[in-house]
Amino acid sequence: MTVLTSLVVFSTISFLFFGISCFLTNYMRTEFVRYGLSKQQRLIGALQILGAIGLSFGFVYLPILGIVSAIGLSLLMILGFGVRLKIKDSLVQSAPSIIYAIINAFIAIAVLKSL
Repeated sequence: MTVLTSLVVFSTISFLFFGISCFLTNYMRTEFVRYGLSKQQRLIGALQILGAIGLSFGFVYLPILGIVSAIGLSLLMILGFGVRLKIKDSLVQSAPSIIYAIINAFIAIAVLKSL
């Protein structure tokens, strides 16, 4: 398994987990209240799930879908990082969002270069 494939699998599983959690867990509900985004929780969860599905299917079948999904997930995480900064979370609390943004930006660039 290549590094790119590993990152796609990692990102897909992560975003499926986080997206589904937005619909099912009390923990995510309280986090979205803390972020000031309680009304957007389901939308963000749906975007995470759609991004994960698009990323995996795009990687296997339709590269442009994978690229668009990776860019979308990266943008979502950049916005998430901004929210974390706004609510004054620590660097440790904020780091996962920027790391996921970098991973998905790398995926988008790597798939684009492979076309």
